[in-house]
Amino acid sequence: MKEESNLKINLGRRHFLRLSSLWCAACAAGNGNAIAAALTSERMVDAGPIGNFSHDGVHDKFRGLGFFVIRRQGKLLALSAVCTHKKCKLAAETDGSFYCDCHGSTFDPSGKVTEGPAKRDLPFLSTRVNEHGHLLVRVPAE
Repeated sequence: MKEESNLKINLGRRHFLRLSSLWCAACAAGNGNAIAAALTSERMVDAGPIGNFSHDGVHDKFRGLGFFVIRRQGKLLALSAVCTHKKCKLAAETDGSFYCDCHGSTFDPSGKVTEGPAKRDLPFLSTRVNEHGHLLVRVPAE
């Protein structure tokens, strides 16, 4: 007797296409581990010259790429722009806090949850300045 699987995976079109191309590349290379590596890979985003962030506050130009650049007391930080509840993009408020339009979670200027349903604080992302004076931000895979 053949047993059927009830496992269903709901993938969006973009993720399906990404998985399909990874699968083809892994098959062509003869290495199935390439899929796992590509799915967990991070990317470095060049946020541009550090001079672009000359004033203290939240710079939301990279919100669509998943992070905010924050300048605080002369230091540059990168804070995730993705809500820890259901991965919706956050909006930066004028007081430096962050708001999720999807389910109403709010975060203070340091990324700490101030109102749920999110339960986890926003993570800070790894940054460095390259030899050209550009801020590089390590963004986790989606």
